Amino acid sequence: MSENVAALQAGDVAELMSAIGRRARAAARAIATASAQRKNDALEAMADALVASRQAILDANAIDMAAGSKSGLTDALLDRLKLTDARIADMAAGLRAIAALPDPVNEVIAAWDRPNGLHIERVRTPLGVIGVIFESRPNVTADAGGLCLKSGNAAILRGGSDSWHSTRAIHACLSKGLEAAGLPADAIQIVPTTDRAAVGEMLRGLGGNIDVIVPRGGRSLVERVQNEARVPVFAHLEGLCHVYIDASARLDIAIEVTLNSKMRRTGVCGSAETLLVDRACAATHLVPVLDALSAAGCEIRGSREVCEAFPAAIAATEKDWETEYLAPIVAVKLVDGVDGAIDHIGKWSSHHTEAIIAEDTAAVEKFFAEIDSAILLHNASTQFADGGEFGMGAEIGIATGKMHARGPVGVEQLTSFNYRVRGSGQIRP
Repeated sequence: MSENVAALQAGDVAELMSAIGRRARAAARAIATASAQRKNDALEAMADALVASRQAILDANAIDMAAGSKSGLTDALLDRLKLTDARIADMAAGLRAIAALPDPVNEVIAAWDRPNGLHIERVRTPLGVIGVIFESRPNVTADAGGLCLKSGNAAILRGGSDSWHSTRAIHACLSKGLEAAGLPADAIQIVPTTDRAAVGEMLRGLGGNIDVIVPRGGRSLVERVQNEARVPVFAHLEGLCHVYIDASARLDIAIEVTLNSKMRRTGVCGSAETLLVDRACAATHLVPVLDALSAAGCEIRGSREVCEAFPAAIAATEKDWETEYLAPIVAVKLVDGVDGAIDHIGKWSSHHTEAIIAEDTAAVEKFFAEIDSAILLHNASTQFADGGEFGMGAEIGIATGKMHARGPVGVEQLTSFNYRVRGSGQIRP
């Protein structure tokens, strides 16, 4: 850390970040070959440290929350920033869940023999050094650090200024876990400056020392990363998620799933932003579902037909179909069956998460086959779009691209692979 401190005192962000990159690359080599037991010991020790440091973390978070309120952060961002006893317990549980996962490093994905006697294996390998840039979500510190460690990678974490104190308090617990397991502290580093120039240095790859960038934040951050990064990016631009209620849907399921999809936590990327209702069941399903949403405090913005059936709705504009509210607001429209839903989602979706509520198997299979989004659900809330809920322990983010990682990015998605070929003296004629 002395190298980093010296760079900070000199005000040289470029040298600061270069030093962090070099140290991360050196640590990555050690982590790539660390035993599964040692990594798991570190994860368990990290979880223990989070629990033991609960009050210190809450105190740090209180400073960030006060500053965030004063600076005018939205309710959605404040919700993401806030830590509670339960959320700290969830972070610790997430680290323990990651420890319980099979170690992906050196897993043989496939193996086969060639007629010439060569034995070929495709084997999982770490990516190397992963840079994570995030805003408002201090829990990402633990999730990202734990996932990178389990998958044999080093991590460089750059939290936003709004979560500065919280992130540092959580990182201190991760450092204790690494130390307890005899692993290098540089395996999980936190950028010790809020200077935005540090982000630019990470996007340039720190002289080849960052292998992948993962942004977690608002549209402006993700757009900047996608536009400027010179290394691969795992990201989604926004979570414009849809729920479609088919004519075959059970009303009780439609109400419960839609209500949870929108209102459980409105500030998360898996929160539903648009509700599509089959015109064929509008007479029986539309008003009861909207009554439940409205009673829970949700503002309804509806198409003309929706406003006629539900006078409390506000007339929607075309802008509503492309808006990620991250607030208790939902856009509602009637469509002509599953084909109408597919057409609407195909035009407006951000390819994050979509749900169908239906009992008609053919409608469900058509929805699954024709919608090109990372996560598709049947009769289940869009808020299950989460690595922890998928059994991954946690996630480093949701990826909506089509290369390598898609959906929740967990330990397997944080690996690549190589081919290991074993012979007995074969030469190629």
